[in-house]
Amino acid sequence: MTLLLAFAVVLLAGVLISGLAHRSVLSTAVLFLVAGFLLGDGMLGVVHLRPRDQLVSTLAELALFSVLFTDGQRVGLNDLRSAWRLPGRALVLGMPLTFLVTALLAVGVAGLPWPEALLVAAVLAPTDPVFAAAIVGREEVPGRLRHLLNVESGLNDGLALPVVLVLLTVVGGPDVEYAALAGELGLGVAIGVLVPLIATVLLRSRFTATTSVYESLTSVSVGLIVLSLAELTHANLFLAAFAAGITIATAAPELRDSFHEFGELATELLKLVAIMVFGALISPQFLGEVPASGYLFALLALVVARPVAIALSFLGSRLPWPEQAAVAWFGPKGFASVVYGLIVLDSDALRADEMFHLVAIAVVLSILAHSSTDVPIAHYFARARERRRHRGDATLDGEEPTAPPYTGLPAGEHRRKNPPL
Repeated sequence: MTLLLAFAVVLLAGVLISGLAHRSVLSTAVLFLVAGFLLGDGMLGVVHLRPRDQLVSTLAELALFSVLFTDGQRVGLNDLRSAWRLPGRALVLGMPLTFLVTALLAVGVAGLPWPEALLVAAVLAPTDPVFAAAIVGREEVPGRLRHLLNVESGLNDGLALPVVLVLLTVVGGPDVEYAALAGELGLGVAIGVLVPLIATVLLRSRFTATTSVYESLTSVSVGLIVLSLAELTHANLFLAAFAAGITIATAAPELRDSFHEFGELATELLKLVAIMVFGALISPQFLGEVPASGYLFALLALVVARPVAIALSFLGSRLPWPEQAAVAWFGPKGFASVVYGLIVLDSDALRADEMFHLVAIAVVLSILAHSSTDVPIAHYFARARERRRHRGDATLDGEEPTAPPYTGLPAGEHRRKNPPL
């Protein structure tokens, strides 16, 4: 109950500053991170948590699942087919290049042996849209940029996990059966697709009748079923979440619209409590155990690895340089890296504790940097959009289509309310 009370008090503080945070560099994510740090054992001792506590990993997994499930509903299958070129560059080229540059930095700066360096790079490879919320969630930001970052972050979490588990065996962790690992990935996608499709068929059956209130809970029930089945069958939880979100957006967009407000609130709550819990793990003693080379590595992993990888990946893409710069910068490290870092910490690897420290410092710096810069950069795009509008430029949102904005109306209603000219 102490943790609950602490979270509730910090949440109230977050509510009170949310208006200021919405239009400035002040960030609610940073507020909860700092609050967790101050309330943890290393400072005030109000919240008692250790990295190996089950609560820590459970909250991180739930937060990541909720983020991926909600963000998956922003992107339908038609949107993926018609606007895959830019996210494909980020995933097929950008992610491996980021992995390689990060590994080089881990060897040259942090002094890790190659196997451990590759493992740390794999843990830090996924990106998290949570800490760039003002970029992926605001209509004034170009749609293709929001689409790119959302699809990339939704898919790279699940893609990084097999690499993490394989490299973990190389550095002395538990053995992995590759056939079983491939089965977990496939099963995760299958659960994420089949459960929403079955729910949609049942909802539209002439033998069922639902009220508007209960219809809005359909996505909630689908998400809980997907979560439970993935845990029970050991399927890939994160691919299942994102696949379920995409399936809902494709097969039943009306469910996406009715779920939007509740889903955003639930995801925000889970995100904030997970950030506060993570902050409680970062004590002054923890920070003191990281050498200066570790801090330098974490900094370079943010300001060098992804920008270099994205610059190479998007050569010849004709993506405007402001958008390309935003893609290069917004590769925040978040819940996936925390979850995978905890997996490394719980392993029998010889240097597991050292690797977790490096990952944790990189995530802390990422939260501080990316959560404090998303609003100013979103404002830049808003001003650029206004300048184009004054010039009479009709192509305000880029060339590639994106999912329609949430309207809170049944599917197709936004078209009836706004008929074509």
